[in-house]
Amino acid sequence: MSNLPNCPQCNSEYTYEDGNLLICPECANEWSAGETDDDDALIVKDANGNLLQDGDTITVIKDLKVKGSSAVVKVGTKVKNIRLVEGDHDIDCKISGIGPMKLKSIFVKKA
Repeated sequence: MSNLPNCPQCNSEYTYEDGNLLICPECANEWSAGETDDDDALIVKDANGNLLQDGDTITVIKDLKVKGSSAVVKVGTKVKNIRLVEGDHDIDCKISGIGPMKLKSIFVKKA
């Protein structure tokens, strides 16, 4: 049995090697062995259109009220080591003095 990956297009298990390419006989898809499918990668942009990545440092550009609390995240607050997640609030982070929370990327800029 070979350890070749399934086809990324049709998920067929009948892939075979031809030189440095992998080929699917069912849908005729060809791809490189080291090629990764980045179509599923999460793309999050800040208010200025800069691409955000896990581990980035961001700055809040608007006062944000914390729901269920009287606390406010002030303009200019720096947040280190963010994590990108799926959903409406697409930034998961920990803010000093407030704790863990989720932010919308439209209210931050990359520092």
